[in-house]
Amino acid sequence: MDQFATKPHDALAGALRGELEEVNSLIREKMVSEHAPRIPEVTAHLIEAGGKRLRPMLTLAAARLCGYTGGYHVHLAATVEFIHTATLLHDDVVDESEQRRGRPTANLLWDNQSSVLVGDYLFARAFELMVEPGNLRVLKILASASATIAEGEVLQLSVARNIATSEETYLKVIRGKTAALFSAATEAGAVLSDAPEDQVKALRDYGDALGIAFQMADDLLDYQGDSGQTGKNVGDDFRERKLTLPVIRAIAGADEDERAFWHRTIGRGKQEDGDLETALSLLAKHAALESTRDSAYAWADKARASLEVLPESDLRNVLADLASYVVSRLN
Repeated sequence: MDQFATKPHDALAGALRGELEEVNSLIREKMVSEHAPRIPEVTAHLIEAGGKRLRPMLTLAAARLCGYTGGYHVHLAATVEFIHTATLLHDDVVDESEQRRGRPTANLLWDNQSSVLVGDYLFARAFELMVEPGNLRVLKILASASATIAEGEVLQLSVARNIATSEETYLKVIRGKTAALFSAATEAGAVLSDAPEDQVKALRDYGDALGIAFQMADDLLDYQGDSGQTGKNVGDDFRERKLTLPVIRAIAGADEDERAFWHRTIGRGKQEDGDLETALSLLAKHAALESTRDSAYAWADKARASLEVLPESDLRNVLADLASYVVSRLN
């Protein structure tokens, strides 16, 4: 039986329906370009591609949990979605990706130049929106998150294909490229609401832990997920020579022959037929998938525990369920 009869992100969308519609309207308004019609074409391809709007919903939820009664949380939620979309456009160029959310990427349909420049445009729109509330602390949170995301991506690039990459470095990468925007989304909503500092910290910690659990689950699903649900093929990270947590842990326990295999396939990129199957057998041998699953669950537990500072409410419970749900995909 499904643990979640109604998926938490759907329950969250239902609870925030009115505000989410305002966010979507604002996004569509800011996607328009009078002089460059390619901007709304490229942006719409990604923004309207069935994404769950999880990050902007976190901003709206945090603001509501902290009793915010104004309207600027809508601007911040749209800001978060624009930052997210801009990073996806840039990521697909860097990773030379051809598929996202089960559809061709923008760089494949148009070109790399369009993806990079439209991503830049969305970052500019994001900064335009984030100054609207006139709150310098909120501006610092979101501006810092934008820098941290870029820093995480550059760190990932600099350690890519280095089989000596440590778990500590992996955590820095995913904290930058994924968790930073989750935590900024929740923290900004709390700060906008003038919430007490313990609640601001709780929501920042929730977003951080949720983002880490989310990324660890994604990295694990690359080796054991359903491509129909994940939108990518099993083993894509292996083929792209990414050092994710399951591989890092398998390498940590590898003997000389196994290290030579990882050096050839990941370090040098010399992959042959049957190598994915060998990689999967080594991940199983060293229980790397199981230990990654355990780590993802531990971070989800941290996310739920951080919410205990906040007053009990249905919305708080939905956020707790969301932390459980991002790792329930691993069952």
